[in-house]
Amino acid sequence: MRTVYVNGDYLPETEAKISIFDRAFLMADGVYEVTSVLGGKLIDFAGHLTRLERSLNELNMKKPVAFDDLLEIHRELVRVNEIEDGLVYLQVTRGSDGDRDFVFPDPETTEPTLVLFTQSKPGLAQSPQAEKGMKIISIDDLRWGRRDIKTVQLLYPSMGKMMAKKAGCDDAWMIEDGHVTEGTSNNAYIVKGNKIITRQLSNDILHGITRAAVLRFAREAQMEVEERPFTIDEAKAADEGFITSASAFVMPVVEIDGQTLGDGAPGPVARRLREIYLDESLKTAV
Repeated sequence: MRTVYVNGDYLPETEAKISIFDRAFLMADGVYEVTSVLGGKLIDFAGHLTRLERSLNELNMKKPVAFDDLLEIHRELVRVNEIEDGLVYLQVTRGSDGDRDFVFPDPETTEPTLVLFTQSKPGLAQSPQAEKGMKIISIDDLRWGRRDIKTVQLLYPSMGKMMAKKAGCDDAWMIEDGHVTEGTSNNAYIVKGNKIITRQLSNDILHGITRAAVLRFAREAQMEVEERPFTIDEAKAADEGFITSASAFVMPVVEIDGQTLGDGAPGPVARRLREIYLDESLKTAV
């Protein structure tokens, strides 16, 4: 049985409770972060904390009392749950003032809800999928306009995952005005002529923590990077594709809408970036 964290208390997961009037439950009024754990250490923790603070500010959401203690809380959950490889999920909501209303509760009298739990994922960095690559489909992007805020409004991305599963694929890339925005839970990239192409940061995509690190490592390795929108047709004609996320790291894409990329195997750019990312991130893990 896992130990979880709820509003200042470490509890068995079966004893963890929040109000049925919590705004995340009623309004999807909450934000979250997922930090990977490799070898018992947290990957890119500082980046996740910075993005969490930005998400809270963008939604005018009060910081939880324990915000400054989040590193200690993460480490304690990793310790007590004996997580060697896995994930720590963190969620902050606007809390509950005891009833349902579209109007925000008064932050002076209503504290945010803070919840964290772990997921054990043995061998997280040795995913077999990294050796064979992902198959994806394209779907319309029907999400709200502030995708840069990491909210718990994940219904449509979940539907996208299920569309991909129904099609016998692994994930979906979302399309707006003919251009790829991102994957259902990851940032999207193509490689053409050794040039890495990915959409630039804006309100249209999540500002991925893994994305930032991977692009930095790519430039340090003298790889050419171009940040711009690319079409789904460009993607299908690319030499390689890949995605990045906190839990998948760098994951090759080998097929889009039934169109094989390259020779149908993970390409050299994606393979090298995955290797660099894992090596470098472990050096700074906490």
